[in-house]
Amino acid sequence: MIKDILQHNEALTPNSQTLEVLQAHFPQCFNKEGFFDVDKFKELIKADVDITHEGYDLNFLGKNYAKLLASIDTTTVIQPDVEHNAKPENANSQNLYISGDNLDGLKHLLKSYTGAVKCIYIDPPYNTGSDGFVYNDNFNFTPKELIDKLSISEEQAQKIFDLTTKGRASHSAWLTFIYPRLLLARDLLTSDGVIFISIDDNEQANLKLICDSVFGEEAFVAQFIWKSRQNKDNRNISGVSVDHEYVLCYTKNNESRSLRGSDRKEEQYSNPDNDIRGDWASGNMAGILSENERPNCHYDLINPKTGINYGKPKMGWRYDQKTMARLISEDRIIWPETQEGRPRRKVFLSELSDVLAGYSSIIGNNVFTRTGTSEINELFPVKCFDFPKSIMLIKEIIDQTCSDNDIVLDFFSGSATTAHAVMQLNSEDGGKRKFISVQLPVTLDPNNASQKTAYEFLQSINLPTTLDFIGMERIRRAAEKIKTTLHSDIDYGFKHYTLVEPSEDTIDKLEEFKDTEMFTNNDTLSLFGKETVLETWLVKDGYGFGAKVENVKLADYTAYLCGKHLYFIEAGINENDMVALLDRYQQEPSFSPENIVVFGYSFNFSQTEMLRKNLFVLRDTHKNLKANFDIRY
Repeated sequence: MIKDILQHNEALTPNSQTLEVLQAHFPQCFNKEGFFDVDKFKELIKADVDITHEGYDLNFLGKNYAKLLASIDTTTVIQPDVEHNAKPENANSQNLYISGDNLDGLKHLLKSYTGAVKCIYIDPPYNTGSDGFVYNDNFNFTPKELIDKLSISEEQAQKIFDLTTKGRASHSAWLTFIYPRLLLARDLLTSDGVIFISIDDNEQANLKLICDSVFGEEAFVAQFIWKSRQNKDNRNISGVSVDHEYVLCYTKNNESRSLRGSDRKEEQYSNPDNDIRGDWASGNMAGILSENERPNCHYDLINPKTGINYGKPKMGWRYDQKTMARLISEDRIIWPETQEGRPRRKVFLSELSDVLAGYSSIIGNNVFTRTGTSEINELFPVKCFDFPKSIMLIKEIIDQTCSDNDIVLDFFSGSATTAHAVMQLNSEDGGKRKFISVQLPVTLDPNNASQKTAYEFLQSINLPTTLDFIGMERIRRAAEKIKTTLHSDIDYGFKHYTLVEPSEDTIDKLEEFKDTEMFTNNDTLSLFGKETVLETWLVKDGYGFGAKVENVKLADYTAYLCGKHLYFIEAGINENDMVALLDRYQQEPSFSPENIVVFGYSFNFSQTEMLRKNLFVLRDTHKNLKANFDIRY
């Protein structure tokens, strides 16, 4: 007893008693970490209430900051994995794996894939307090900059600065994290595209509201329930075993059917009486409304041939007397032999519409978290990932939304279950669906028990010890297993790209560059590499990741052609090259790039002016081509 008191006293603080009183009377002012929110308390007790600004909306600390993050362009460049992408299984693959922050990844994708993604599935951090989520972004805004950019007070700016720099895991931090990503994801969807988001009770309510804000309430399709736990959990202090998670679903266009629907069980249809109309099944005719609500459907039903009166169900019949008389005349009613039975109607298989039955809001039947664990354990010799989703669950979702050539995006790729599910589904039905996976290259910690085995495994096969390489290795192993067991002719490869943020030293060199120098120094290009500059530009100009490029050999210089863009990246162009370029324009009918793009750091002023002036000559040729001249720095 004394020991308990001593321990209790040791934990006390000067305001412990006050906080206990506040907790008892104002529990709504405490967050889930147990901290008292003074602002909520001030709002609760203020005397003057301004109802003119009230409305149904989700407001949170950092909302305008999140909009700012969605608006500013990414400064990352796209570095192709040249060796990996050149391998035979990857060279012509249309699947993508992007290593980098998904906020940057989405911004790059929007430049080439706006309105092109049919299905998005994401499994973001749930903010459970134990899943490792803390929000700490890499944008170096000062409180003063936030005041100017967001037009807010100094106090508000400091709160947002603290939220985004000190590793918070509050509801506001989670919403600030997810909001800009959903804003960008919306614009990637096709007009009939659908997004699925896995979540649990910690942020489900907030996610529903934020999705209503981003996609529109009318775009809500369903909040699916997935029974994720097979066995009861007795550890919860509440006495409740939480056996389910949610998958929220929104569509880009609410005017068309969002999901395919459930397959019919045609085995229930047969023709025992040799009806000339073919196979049929019996359908219920009992009503669903009371006599007060639908009096014309409450009547006794009598077999006109036998005179047996079957009375009426408690809620009447599904059809009024006129419709029922027509069904009787068409011999569509199945009459029981005694009046205790209930008449049913014939439903003919041949008369059913092509629209399938509704897709149940309870999904993943007999698919659990442990199912996903078993699936990934079959591919790796050691445990490499905690609580992965099952490919069967994701296959079910993709099958409901995607046709043969659609794109599926997962920008919280994790263990790459979505990529695996796309390949598995393609191998089963011959589809050509493509996956895009984005994963932050989180460095695995060998001192963390849950990451130690994955770290050691990657070391053993000479791969970088980051989470994205676990995902890529899973795709490779899954592809090999599918190929070995099903021998399907599908795309088993993927192209890999890394999003790289320029270093401070690189940025300094870029700012110091002067295009008025007489001689160029190609050191700037070496900071990025030709492949990185070209890939970043191809995506920016709408050609997508891994676009095919043609080398255009001039006199002594090589430019790069893709579509209507001709790229000049390396230094060394001269007048002979310029003459050769003009000759190609004039002599080759198919050669007519409309955009000349120049890497400004590789060219001095006189060289860029030479290019610019000579391109004017094209306006006087038979092609009358007005080529755009674009110098990029």
